[in-house]
Amino acid sequence: MNELFSLAGQVAVVTGALGRLGPVWVEALLEAGATVAGVDLAAEVPKGGFAQLQQQQGPQRLRYYQANVVERHSLERACQQLEQQLGPVTIVVNNAGIDQPPGEVTSYELWDWPERQFYDVFAVNVMGAFLTSQVFGRGMCQRRRGAIVNIGSLYASVSPDARFYAHIKNDPPFLKPPAYGASKAALVNLTRYLATHWAPYGVRVNSLSPGGVLGEQDESFKQKYQDRVPLGRMAQGQDLKGPLVFLAAPAASYVTGIDLRVDGGFSAW
Repeated sequence: MNELFSLAGQVAVVTGALGRLGPVWVEALLEAGATVAGVDLAAEVPKGGFAQLQQQQGPQRLRYYQANVVERHSLERACQQLEQQLGPVTIVVNNAGIDQPPGEVTSYELWDWPERQFYDVFAVNVMGAFLTSQVFGRGMCQRRRGAIVNIGSLYASVSPDARFYAHIKNDPPFLKPPAYGASKAALVNLTRYLATHWAPYGVRVNSLSPGGVLGEQDESFKQKYQDRVPLGRMAQGQDLKGPLVFLAAPAASYVTGIDLRVDGGFSAW
């Protein structure tokens, strides 16, 4: 059974590795035995959880590479460099994405929402995952081995409940950006598309869609959200690690094209 969930000898790429959930995916893969390449923007510097993992693991297990997921040439450069240093990539976690929680985005009336913001979210959340899959998927298909996990969202399946945010004092009221859920729904469908086309090459493609993850949300939001979850709480990083390893590991060798929701039962109601 341990061998079914072992990633020993595998090389994994995590995009958006310096973001909020990036270190969670990186740590899960490391704990399962993989060597990990974290990829993020050139403007970013390893910090926080990722930097701590670097100190613990050293360059033989975890390295950082700079690339922009919406620029194919930078992804190809990173791919060539990391495969020379770490070996052929067998796992890709498409985690890079744009989310805009309260306090990090200007509020608009829905009919005034800026086109540019909508485009930018789709560019990173969908096109970025597609380009990354193209660049690293080519080698996987040639070697006839690989697993891609696209990080979706609960909001790929349901619309955000505006009542969760009604207590936030904004004028106009805060709205979860409309492009976020739409882009994650597109990503889940892209997952199915890639899964069916690359299955003959031995490459599996699945998506993992977390529900709300506990962070620095205000207490009112957390209470309202938790009251809506059958398990009665928000997700923690530890809750997400097992599902990711499962989708990447031999245990899921007959699993492709699915969206694994890790939402505490939120979407069951």
